[in-house]
Amino acid sequence: MRTLLKLCFFIIALSATAAYADDSPYIGAIDGTSLLGEYEAFATAYADFTPSDDELAQMHKLTGKSVLVLFGTWCHDSEREVPRLLKLLALNKVELAKLELVAVDYSKKDDKGLAEQFALKYTPTFIVLDGETEVLRVVEKPEGSLAEALTDFN
Repeated sequence: MRTLLKLCFFIIALSATAAYADDSPYIGAIDGTSLLGEYEAFATAYADFTPSDDELAQMHKLTGKSVLVLFGTWCHDSEREVPRLLKLLALNKVELAKLELVAVDYSKKDDKGLAEQFALKYTPTFIVLDGETEVLRVVEKPEGSLAEALTDFN
């Protein structure tokens, strides 16, 4: 009987560990297609978002710029805002110098140290770069539209 009880506790502990592993956030660089394909909440937000013509037109201002997005696959603000960016870019076809999506863990760290390098505090954080120079940062939820916030620079 004791052996059976120990076996039951072992199985429960093992299944709890496996469940925790499944809930682990993705960490590191990911492309938009993979993000939308692997995370249902992101795909749903992408499908549900319909940008206005004005928002799409504003995105042209990002031509030639780089955009670094530090986000969490576990973060509700990221689930809302990152798909909006991806849809705006897809529909506008703006030619960025670079788009980098980097997922962070619960402690807001990533495998390449970008979160630390860019002093990440909240997710998502969108950083617009002109060459190596940061020209704009949008943190969590913009006050207006994401397109407006991302293009509010000189």
